[in-house]
Amino acid sequence: MPYTPSTEKEVDLCYRLLEPLPLDVVSVGGYVEAMDAAVWRMANGGGAGCWLCALLCAWLWGPSCALCPEGCQCAWESRTVLCVDAGLHEVPEDLPADTVSLHLERNLIRRLPEHAFSELLHLQDLHLSHNRIDSLASGALRHLSPELRLLDLSHNQLRQATREEFGATRAKTRLYHNPWHCDCVLQELVQTLNLEPETVNGIVCESSARSAAGEGSRWEEPAAGSHAGHPLVKLLDAGINFCSMQRKTTDVAMLVTMFVWFFMVIVYVVYYVRQNQAEARRHLEYLKSLPSPKKAPTETDTLSTGF
Repeated sequence: MPYTPSTEKEVDLCYRLLEPLPLDVVSVGGYVEAMDAAVWRMANGGGAGCWLCALLCAWLWGPSCALCPEGCQCAWESRTVLCVDAGLHEVPEDLPADTVSLHLERNLIRRLPEHAFSELLHLQDLHLSHNRIDSLASGALRHLSPELRLLDLSHNQLRQATREEFGATRAKTRLYHNPWHCDCVLQELVQTLNLEPETVNGIVCESSARSAAGEGSRWEEPAAGSHAGHPLVKLLDAGINFCSMQRKTTDVAMLVTMFVWFFMVIVYVVYYVRQNQAEARRHLEYLKSLPSPKKAPTETDTLSTGF
């Protein structure tokens, strides 16, 4: 029976559902021949045929039939999702669960939300460079796949980040070309992460907290903000320790607090003693102001009067 042009379009649409399938998957078990026969038999059924075809595709291949996110290109053989220069303002929510390499470079993304990549259990490469990311949600990178090999956050607007935000990832990490504020938190972060050696000198302080020079340091005691423009790693290698100064500041603050507390206790004791003294004086004066009791006549006094 001949097929009308509209039916052929529907058949073509059904075949497009098969395009994302990896070649090594669609060639297994004779499913291609089965799907061919099903498509051609259901072609005369109109749109319902394509829906049945989609359901059959989802049943046979599951996650492999996931559609590519809007504005992105998907290379299903390598399980790579390319969303480069797509004008995205946020991370797509409909990313295929079996994605291995995700490219989100050159977009307008400002922040990474909680659990942004928690469903990507096989993710190995995450490229987020050349965006406008200025903050990381507490769980955005903490739930990354343990298989992750590369995390690229270069060329963004990050000023601060903590170890907790990155979790336990051991992926090679790129943090260069961000306007970092160098302090103890950033120092602890770079000492924890597995930074890419080729780009580590690109982590430059745009501003900095007051730091302390360690023993043998080639630096004099610096003023606050004087490290702007210097690579953080070189500062640390030169003996600069942002955390040491923070601990000293904490110790001084604790001593000041204890002194203030002790001073307040002394003032209270002095005030209490003086108040008691004033009360004692007032009570004594009150007792003095009372009339003296008259002496009762005794028997001796009576006899004297009789004589």
